[in-house]
Amino acid sequence: MAKIACLKEAAATERRCALLPANVKAYALIEADVIVESGLGEGIFISDDEYASAGATVLNDRAEILAQADVILSVDKLPAEDIVHAKNKTVISFLDPFNSHAYVDLLCEHQVTSFSMEMIPRSTRCQKMDALSSQASLAGYVMVT
Repeated sequence: MAKIACLKEAAATERRCALLPANVKAYALIEADVIVESGLGEGIFISDDEYASAGATVLNDRAEILAQADVILSVDKLPAEDIVHAKNKTVISFLDPFNSHAYVDLLCEHQVTSFSMEMIPRSTRCQKMDALSSQASLAGYVMVT
């Protein structure tokens, strides 16, 4: 059974999170275990209890979460100190691979498989996964309101 983990974002200014309680329920349907770091949803007013009610295991220790994970979800790049614990894991995040050569080298050095969300093709077939379009839509919505 796959274990999917989601950590709080390291940047104090980042309020988004890569996983919602509804996603936890969807992952449970495919028999995946979900582990989240305590406080994951604070920036968008989602409590740890909501994640636990959806079926996630809520833990405080980042290193323990990373040790248990098979797949790690995040909005922004994992901090370098977390990459050490992500050896042989898969990371799905915004990675900015063309401008972050040292970071990509660090991922390779620790044998981390990575999927960069901004590299998903912007086509109608991939529109559900097109993170750049969805973020641009949200930014436009915020600017109008």
